Amino acid sequence: MVKETGFYDVLGVKPGCTPEDLKKAYRKLAMKYHPDKNPNEGERFKQISMAYEVLSDPEKKAIYDEGGEAAIKQGGAGGAGGGFHSPMDIFEMIFNGGVSGRREQRGRDLVHRLTVTLEELYCGVTRKLALQKNVICDGCDGIGGKKGTVHKCPPCGGTGIVTKVQHILPGFMQQNRVPCRACQGQGEVFDEKHKCKKCDGEKKVRDKKILDVHIEKGMRTGQKIVFSGEGDQEPGLQPGDIVIVLAEKEHPVFKRSNMDLLMEMPLQLTEALCGFQKVITTLDKRSLVISSHPGEVMKHESIKCIMDEGMPQWKNPFEKGRLIVQFTVSFPETLPIEAVKMLEQFMPPRPLEEIPQDAEMVMMVELDPEQESRNRYKNAYEEDEDEGTPGVRVQQCNSS
Repeated sequence: MVKETGFYDVLGVKPGCTPEDLKKAYRKLAMKYHPDKNPNEGERFKQISMAYEVLSDPEKKAIYDEGGEAAIKQGGAGGAGGGFHSPMDIFEMIFNGGVSGRREQRGRDLVHRLTVTLEELYCGVTRKLALQKNVICDGCDGIGGKKGTVHKCPPCGGTGIVTKVQHILPGFMQQNRVPCRACQGQGEVFDEKHKCKKCDGEKKVRDKKILDVHIEKGMRTGQKIVFSGEGDQEPGLQPGDIVIVLAEKEHPVFKRSNMDLLMEMPLQLTEALCGFQKVITTLDKRSLVISSHPGEVMKHESIKCIMDEGMPQWKNPFEKGRLIVQFTVSFPETLPIEAVKMLEQFMPPRPLEEIPQDAEMVMMVELDPEQESRNRYKNAYEEDEDEGTPGVRVQQCNSS
């Protein structure tokens, strides 16, 4: 019988639980309430660590069971309760196998590339993402076999690493640290007949994880969204993170440049000379009307901008960049003679060109750039073949 069960209640175990159950309960709660993950739960993390330190020590546990927390704080059993370890030291001891003062070892991160549209980066969106990751097998609690049948590997002493000595030259030897073959680097072995059927002795299984990925307004390609502690789980290691890397999909109309949006606006020659009205559909489906002033001539490749219609700034979405529009003017293939004469009345006069008396009149023809490229390739290929053809050696003889 125990006087009080406060420490047992903190860990969620019953008096008389096994050391394995106690350790499992501590690991689960310490991971959940660690200050790095829950900064506001520091006091609870201390209580969890204190409860585990007392109940995992046979001498302290006996004092607590007999006299409760008061007996522990009075320093019974030769001061057993007078010097508690730091909660972080207890955490390091369990997760790293000893108090080392270094950060806990972590499992690998899962990195996933998520393709997003420019509309999603402009408006913000929440995407659901399904991933596969490793989780500790609940069939064996991550030990790979039946409880009580798992023990330290004799060849490596439970470290998972063995040292091999290799003779490279007479009198010279080289030492290499390699994973232990007997336990496959796990440090533990068990009989095959006791192997966990659910994970086949691997200590972990594959599981599906659904994530809600919140893409905020103004995010950009290459930006990372991190889900701390949601990565692969490994026995004895802190879980890694799931890292989502955004990749922007090419847009058919707009191109992003920092906070600015760039686009091309095609114009017919009539529109460029006589005026136009055009509608731009924005990334959030609004309609913007742009027009030229009467008498304004829009030159080919001229550039205009619309303020505050670019990309929103990340974390400050009410601040936006510019929408930059470049106009491309399409010219007609031909003009009627009557139209030419009429246009000349409104155009600047053509400059007079002085033609020498001995000048020659020539004709211009259309040039197809693609055909020219094919011809150059064909000529180069034929020249390579000519250079590779054995020539005829000609010997010159002097007549006598």
